[in-house]
Amino acid sequence: MNQVDTIVVGAGQAGLATSRLLVEAGRDHLVVERGRIGQRWRSERWDSLRLLTPNWMTRLPHATYDGDDPDGFMPAAELASRFERYAAGFDAPVREDTPVLAVRPDGDGYTVVTGDGTWSCRNVIVASGWFAEPSVPVWAANLDAAIAQVHSSRYRNPASLPDGGVLVVGASASGVQIADELRRDGRTVAIAAGSHTRLPRTYRGRDVMWWMEGLGILDDRTEHVPERARRQPSLQLVGRSGGADLDLGTLAAAGVLVLGRLGTIDGTVAHAAGDLIAATDDADRRLRRLLDRIDGRIASQGLEGDVPPADPIRPVTVGPGPSSLDLRAAGIRSVVWATGHRPAFPWLDVPVLGPTGAIEQRAGVTAASGLYTVGMRWQSRRSSTFIDGVRHDAAAVVDHIVTRRQSPVAA
Repeated sequence: MNQVDTIVVGAGQAGLATSRLLVEAGRDHLVVERGRIGQRWRSERWDSLRLLTPNWMTRLPHATYDGDDPDGFMPAAELASRFERYAAGFDAPVREDTPVLAVRPDGDGYTVVTGDGTWSCRNVIVASGWFAEPSVPVWAANLDAAIAQVHSSRYRNPASLPDGGVLVVGASASGVQIADELRRDGRTVAIAAGSHTRLPRTYRGRDVMWWMEGLGILDDRTEHVPERARRQPSLQLVGRSGGADLDLGTLAAAGVLVLGRLGTIDGTVAHAAGDLIAATDDADRRLRRLLDRIDGRIASQGLEGDVPPADPIRPVTVGPGPSSLDLRAAGIRSVVWATGHRPAFPWLDVPVLGPTGAIEQRAGVTAASGLYTVGMRWQSRRSSTFIDGVRHDAAAVVDHIVTRRQSPVAA
């Protein structure tokens, strides 16, 4: 059996950041990846996708953005290429096309079975991401077979869908961007929107992410943020230079039909809950709280004279929306499920999974000695969600590996 001190599962931003710090710490390790480096950015993103964060936020340990468009938004394909160059820059010990089949305890360490051999190691770091499987409502099976359906992770471009109108289900970043792209393609588009997190692309002359980082909002520690706030959907943003916003209001103004959260589908009829106004009002309230927080920090730090005045907040007014939609009558021939993902670790034979299937951890440390995570949403702070945030979480985990005692650490 092969021997190594630490195995890192996944060669995306989390796994590579961790590998770089393990190299720096002089720790023998191996990174195993089911596909190629940055596989999810290659295979589970649509063609026109750009990052939601400005390029200057694309930072990993000992690497910062070095291109000529720091305020732009990088395409997914370019990001994957950058990950490859980053890995080559420190000779990362990555084994591509090596899926993990099983991880199970073995004495003081673990046995890791892969598609390219079995390894014995002291530590395992799960860096394969906080989402694993597409999440689609069970009643999606009720959709008439004549109407195509695809999850957003499998959507590529308008031409990948049958001709005709499209219903997009979900109004976080993926949903609104796909709906906008399809509308620009000349399609009839409807979008079903439940709870969502609205943000402006720019505020008071700066990208909103600049404010969130500069004022310390991205450093909010997980334990200090209410659970309800941590369950909020991903940001309703678009990676588009020039400060253009994208929300339900701009979609509706462009001719997209906006419905409330879908309750079920019966054949060709989609039934919406009557919560659209409540959902948009709630999103507006949360938006105001965030912008008030930014304004408060600006005032407390004496920056009022250095930035433009506060932008007026434009409320989203889309009405209650229809309670049902006959897809066939509306000319809709496809449904795109932009309904997120759920955790799935079928290969992890270690008792660390919670009731939702997620790995229970605190700042990346689990209750199983030697088993860690990097790249989980809200792992230690608000920024853990973003590419930039994994450098903090990877540093904490590698430090724990270097200094930990042999006894298990309670999460």
